[in-house]
Amino acid sequence: MMNTRLKKLVEDFSRHKNIDAFLIVNESNIRYLTQYPAVESWLLVTKLKAFYITDSRYILEAREGLSGISVKQYSQIPYATFSELCKQCKIKRLGFDEKYTSFAVWRKLKEFCPSRSKLVGVTGLVEALREIKDEGEITQIRNCLKLHFKAIDFVKKVVKPGVTERKVALQLEHFVKSHGAEFSFSPIIASGPNSCHPHARVSDRVIRNNESVLLDFGIDINGYKSDLTRNFFLGRIPPRVAQVFDAVTLAQREAVGLIKHGIAAAAVDNQARKILRKFGLAKYFGHSLGHGVGLDIHESPRLSCKSTGILEAGMIVTVEPGVYIPNQFGIRVEDMVLVTKEGCEVLSGYYN
Repeated sequence: MMNTRLKKLVEDFSRHKNIDAFLIVNESNIRYLTQYPAVESWLLVTKLKAFYITDSRYILEAREGLSGISVKQYSQIPYATFSELCKQCKIKRLGFDEKYTSFAVWRKLKEFCPSRSKLVGVTGLVEALREIKDEGEITQIRNCLKLHFKAIDFVKKVVKPGVTERKVALQLEHFVKSHGAEFSFSPIIASGPNSCHPHARVSDRVIRNNESVLLDFGIDINGYKSDLTRNFFLGRIPPRVAQVFDAVTLAQREAVGLIKHGIAAAAVDNQARKILRKFGLAKYFGHSLGHGVGLDIHESPRLSCKSTGILEAGMIVTVEPGVYIPNQFGIRVEDMVLVTKEGCEVLSGYYN
């Protein structure tokens, strides 16, 4: 018996080039559909049944961990098993994920695909389902944030003049792992002029007094993730830094205030830029305002001036305006927001 997520996927087959089966190779998408941590495996979903295709390294765990899904083992390459399943299920139009299927894999699929089956490129089929988080997923992300807040409180005691960025990173990593979690991505710990790089790499630079430190990291628990950015100010805050911080914070507040079910994602991005433009800072804000977070740290929807999407209740997005003044400093304020029917909920709070 298929689970609810697989059933929703099958319901969408007719709306996506009328396919009658779909091959998923992306691990996050497989994990979402099966609620099982997939590794180097494929998922073939037909209208009546789902097949998890894996090898001898993972077969026993898959059979124990998966329910309502047929587990198939291949010996050398998965293509022959895939071909047999296509024949067995009499698949005529097989959808494959264009975004995650390499050209080399596509050529092999074409080689092994039965003559009566046609390969049909599809994009965003599972990602569209993943945009709306269910209560279980929201709880998972809240759990990530609980530990995230503790990690921020911990690192406040570590960040001080005379300490290197790398030492802060190592102590933060020890704290996170000692609590049974992982990072969602390599943390950004950028002090002074290093903070003008939006994705600065951790360096051996010694943190100094009277400068800002930008800290951006995420917590991963059971595959779900958090993503927050905070700024620490050591000693006396330079007036220009304080001015930029106030402007960025206001831009974030104004953007968050606009978020609700039915609002265009581009409108939220534009609101933040409008505020920064008033302060003459918009030219220093080069990236999009935010992105979805779930099983991937960057997923749909996107809060971008180029986005054509509409926000819906159940979506979780970051709101992270930033100003990066070359060779001087950078300020980014990032929180996670849940879109609700009434408006939105800032899951991470403004000053946690």
